[in-house]
This record gives sequence, C-alpha cells and structure tokens, in this order.
Amino acid sequence: MKPKTVGIVSRCEADDVKMVKEIIGEIQDAVKIVLDPRTGAKLNRPDSTPIAEINVDMIITVGGDGTILRTLQLLTKPTPILGIDMGEIGFLADVNPENAKEVIKKALDEFEVGQRARLAVRVNEEALPPATNEAVIVTSRPAKILYFRVLVDGKELETMRADGLVLATPTGSTAYAMSAGGPIVDAKIDAFVVVPLAPFKLSARPWVVPANSEITVELLRTGKEALVVVDGQYTQKITKKDVIKFTKAKAPALFVKTDRGFYAKVRDKLVA
Repeated sequence: MKPKTVGIVSRCEADDVKMVKEIIGEIQDAVKIVLDPRTGAKLNRPDSTPIAEINVDMIITVGGDGTILRTLQLLTKPTPILGIDMGEIGFLADVNPENAKEVIKKALDEFEVGQRARLAVRVNEEALPPATNEAVIVTSRPAKILYFRVLVDGKELETMRADGLVLATPTGSTAYAMSAGGPIVDAKIDAFVVVPLAPFKLSARPWVVPANSEITVELLRTGKEALVVVDGQYTQKITKKDVIKFTKAKAPALFVKTDRGFYAKVRDKLVA
C-alpha cells in the first residue's frame, strides 16, 4: 500500500517536537499531513484534527508505547500505526529515532500491514475501550487484597485472593503480564494470557487460553471496590454486583510492518 495521507501524533516533549519537524520536512512534498491538536499547537499549526476524526492511510506516532496506546483508544477507524520510539522501552514503537527517516521513506513507497488481536472489555452491558496490551483488575485501595473468581466459557478456572489480575493479548504479554510472571507469547498465536497479581495461593499460576474464549471475572467480597484499567489509559470502578467479561475484539490493532522481527525485539528490549 502506498499512502497518500499521513497523520502524525506525538507525546509533545521537546525531543518529540523536534523529530516531528524533521519528519514533516522530509515528507511534506510527498503526502498530505494531518496533525493531532496537541502536536499542531506545539508547531503553531491551526489546521489540526482530533485523533478520533483523523482519516488517513497511516499514522506516525512520535513518543513511546503510551502514545500508541492512547492513539489506538481514540481512533474510530482502524488505521495502521508506525511508532517512532522516543521513550524508554518502546516495544510497540519499534523504530529507533536514528533510523526513522529511512523507515518512513520506505513506508511512503509502500508498506504492509500487520494485525494484532485486541481484548474487548465489558462491564455488565457497557463496552469499555478495547485493550491492545492488557486489561488489569486491581483494588482501588493500595495494600488491599481482592477475592475473585475467573471463568472461561462458563467453567471455573480459578477462585483466589490476590492483588489483582492481568488479562493480556500476545502483544501485551511482554508488558505488565510478563512483569507479573506471565509467559512471552508470539503475536502470531491466537490466545490470551491470564496472570494473577501476587496471589495468596501457591497453586495459582498464569494461564494461556484460546482467543475465542469468553473470560468472566466476578468479585466475591461485598464492600470491596476495584478498578478495571485498560492499557493504562482508561479506568472504571467495579464492585461485587458487576460482571466483567473479556472476548476477542472484532477490530484488531493495525501496525505498519518493519524489518524488525518479534524475537529480535525481545532480545534487544528485554534481555539485559
């Protein structure tokens, strides 16, 4: 695919804005450029467009993984994302700043799109934003423990006391889920990961379940308030009366494919 329109979304820190200016200088004669309002304000460009209304062939994010996750949650139309890593880890934003211009130039000639499964999250009948990395259930008060039951397709998986629970996509298996002791899952595997956080039970271990499963979480203690946090971007309170369900989202997250493979990224980013 050869893009005709390109969106640029940034974290808006000083180095990010400098990189955005360099990118614009390189590509402004080849494609139409659309900026998000925060980036547009930094560059004194009034012709910006809210992320939810951006309609382009490709979006370049300049920042870290949080910039990508925020952009994905705000987009109303699935759009391929190319992330320039200006953050500290950048597992989703896998283009180094020094290689950015070269990678962008190749993408403007033609690019391929990779799909990443997302988690659809529902609290009762309310749909929350889908999770590209993970949805986390944690207590709303520090140092307090939750008591909950996890079911897969209506069958009990675990009942436990723990600080919380992480439900991660393969993409998110290298994020919070990995830090909590979960496995690293290749993004090509059609599955989700269920990882308890500091469980008060020796037998509680992470699970990998098929992506076509319906995962249900029920809080079992009255008076305990908890939070559902989606990709670190969206938070909602839940109580014992709420039923939280997780399924595979209909719309995947789209990314511009680069030459860096999954295993190379794991070695580069996660092996010290």
